[in-house]
Amino acid sequence: MWRAACLAVVGVAVAALTAPTGAQEKPKPAAERQWQWPTTVQPAPDRRAGEGEGPFDRLIMRGATMIDGTGAPAEGPVDIVIERNRIADIRVVGVPGVPIRQSNRPTGATREIDATGMYVLPGFVDLHGHIGRPATGAPAEFVYKLWLAHGVTTIREPGCFNGLDWTLREGERSASNAIVAPRIFAYVEPSFGQVPAGVGKAGAVPSFLSTTAGGAVASGAPRAADTPPPLAPDRMAEYVDWAANKGVDGFKLITTLDPEIVAPLLEEAKKHHLGSMAHLGQMGVARMTALIAARLGLGSLEHWYGLPEALFDDRTIQAFPDNFNYSDESQRFAQSGRVWKQAARSGSDKWNQVMKELIERHLVLDPTMTAYEKARDMTRDMHLEWFDTYLLPSQWRAWMPNRELHGAYFVNWTTADEIEWKQDFRLWMNFLNEYKNHGGRVTVGSDSAGPFEQFGFEYIRELELLQEAGFSPLEVVRAATMFGAQTLYEPKGKPIAFGILRPGLLADVIIVPFNPLANFKVLYGTGTMRLNDQTGEIERVGGVKYVIKDGIVYDAKKLLGDVANMVKEARRREKATEAPTTTGTPR
Repeated sequence: MWRAACLAVVGVAVAALTAPTGAQEKPKPAAERQWQWPTTVQPAPDRRAGEGEGPFDRLIMRGATMIDGTGAPAEGPVDIVIERNRIADIRVVGVPGVPIRQSNRPTGATREIDATGMYVLPGFVDLHGHIGRPATGAPAEFVYKLWLAHGVTTIREPGCFNGLDWTLREGERSASNAIVAPRIFAYVEPSFGQVPAGVGKAGAVPSFLSTTAGGAVASGAPRAADTPPPLAPDRMAEYVDWAANKGVDGFKLITTLDPEIVAPLLEEAKKHHLGSMAHLGQMGVARMTALIAARLGLGSLEHWYGLPEALFDDRTIQAFPDNFNYSDESQRFAQSGRVWKQAARSGSDKWNQVMKELIERHLVLDPTMTAYEKARDMTRDMHLEWFDTYLLPSQWRAWMPNRELHGAYFVNWTTADEIEWKQDFRLWMNFLNEYKNHGGRVTVGSDSAGPFEQFGFEYIRELELLQEAGFSPLEVVRAATMFGAQTLYEPKGKPIAFGILRPGLLADVIIVPFNPLANFKVLYGTGTMRLNDQTGEIERVGGVKYVIKDGIVYDAKKLLGDVANMVKEARRREKATEAPTTTGTPR
């Protein structure tokens, strides 16, 4: 298999990196290597003929069992009527085990889908959906089709790392259905490419961290018409006004944005009805825990950074080793897996006090557990079955251990590191489950694009991890649908436009042949394996059948076939030319 061959090649490469002196030519220092990487992701091509059907004047899905996204139990059979891009009617047309009375059914269809025995759900919302990383060489079409094939009809782009203008253009093209893509909400990262006000030269900002990615220029430097104002406390109204006029939906705060910057930024963002999300990384969490950020008005917390630190009751700073260096990602992620055990215990006064205030302040938790799962089981993540068909060679190369590529931190990952992360996951999951049980909102984000994280597939894996944390299947679906939509629309002061199945809302619908509440594995593009007791044969079942976005019906299997063909072509080209030794962006 292709994956096995890749692993063999990687084994040779790793051996070369670790061979004794004199066994071969000594590798060149990193500064002398010739890195090869694209500077942005290739935009999606225009939607071609045959890519999706509709929208139709009157599309009727007949006989399905409905899971509406609100947390209500499944109901059916129902007929769902879609007129153009909106749900027009949902009609219960019978009861299980009894033939449907045709007189109850809506009529006048210009297109029908027989969904008898199938399940319909609202389109999924990925609240942490990076549109690829340039280092991996995955074009936007590849990313979008994997998302859609797994039922993801809306994403929040956290950071616009391909450039703000690039992301906004893709969002506009998706909104008009000019491309095959989920709906895109653009959250720009103010610190990306940031030059602090009054410090340094604007020209020192690398081109791929340009102002189009949301960075600011030095105070007093000449500013082009489309360049953001400096990111300074006394200029925050101007900065947020600039971003709002560009068309962003919100801001992503990361790592070292200080409270004196964050406070006015969040205040101004609310005035413009813009949302906020944050990655409270280790370089800034000593000044801004999740609790402090919530008090300043943060909307959603990404990952988990800042939560255990808010729960410290016998210290104020994580116990780092004396030789810790944040720039060493191997150390960074190893120590990240050792922080939850330093927090207050579940049920303690500190635990309950912090959780209560976070819930009262309506902080949304978007955990993205799947992005960290390799830390607790590297072998599993390196051998996922869908890599055989849906993995680009450029992705595999970019995922190998690399000190200069973010996320490729497993340069010497140990059993002890994995055990720490397994314990960390248990404590983290316990907090998430209690947070949900006490009325807090937990959502679903995949944070795909890092090593061993494939788009779409990892989103479904996140659903499984929430179930592992203690969420019931209906609670998981609600987190993936209604709660995701509410998190996007509440900052705007508007009701949700999707996220549940209701007349009047946008026609974002997933049709699945098998019951996902019984087994989320039936949502994977590769389906799941089972024994057919009637035939005695092992068979593959599952995968989304149709995904509908804005009333346009996409065949999920065809979308996966398109991705598989992209992979085949990329592997064919790899054989015809000498592949570069590495691809990847330096940090």
